[in-house]
Amino acid sequence: MDLLRYVAFSTDPLGGNPAGVVLDATGIDEATMAATAADVGYSETAFVFPRQDGALDIRYFSPQTEVPFCGHATIATAVAHAQRHGVGDLLLHTQAGRVPVSTSAGPDGAVTATLVSVEPRTVALEEVDLAALLAALRWSADDLDPELPPRVAYAGAWHPVIAAASRERLADLDYDTAALGELMARRDWTTVTLVRRESPTVFHTRNPFPPGGVFEDPATGAASAALGGYLRDLRLVETPAVLTIHQGADMGRPSLITVGVPADPAAGIEVTGTAVPISIS
Repeated sequence: MDLLRYVAFSTDPLGGNPAGVVLDATGIDEATMAATAADVGYSETAFVFPRQDGALDIRYFSPQTEVPFCGHATIATAVAHAQRHGVGDLLLHTQAGRVPVSTSAGPDGAVTATLVSVEPRTVALEEVDLAALLAALRWSADDLDPELPPRVAYAGAWHPVIAAASRERLADLDYDTAALGELMARRDWTTVTLVRRESPTVFHTRNPFPPGGVFEDPATGAASAALGGYLRDLRLVETPAVLTIHQGADMGRPSLITVGVPADPAAGIEVTGTAVPISIS
């Protein structure tokens, strides 16, 4: 198995979100993929299965579970693929659906990738679930920003969206791991998106991921896509829009995610970022 390691949404290997990438997982069974992801220890490892039609099947494993879609591992995979086979367009078949990805190289040779999510959805967050979620986060109702109401958003995976009333509240993350993990597993939520809006198009986010065995994700592309869909569905942003999402700074791994939100309510959300390889000595 040729296991690659990349950091997505950063040009610095010490920033962004690390991902494992296996560009050809032909013949590797599910148990081996799960064991490999647990051994790597990153929030996700992507396993790619080339198809005869030129498209790619892809699966994503965290240290503890498989998820239907992962944005940062998709960006990492696309950049790794481009660096070996050239930039261009790819079509990924994920468990959530078809995800087109395009890559391009800048003047310095750095590769940038853009994915287009499956059609996003936004649903209500039941009061009982909101109460349990706030209790697990050790937040109160006063910690919430009333201009960004709690919802559950989807763009390949489900993420509750909880907006903080202040940047200080967002920076102080000390949740009940067992309680939050149990609630998320029961509701099939992949991460929780905690967000603070800095300006109409600039956001700071954090993403607890206890069901995957990870306390926090430094950069979460799937959740960023879901956030873009949430903002469009609730008409909280003028579309078309380009959003800048800062994540990972509070845990010492700053990440930069660019999110394109088309005006068409059924269109997928665009997530753009860079990725660089990690050297393992």
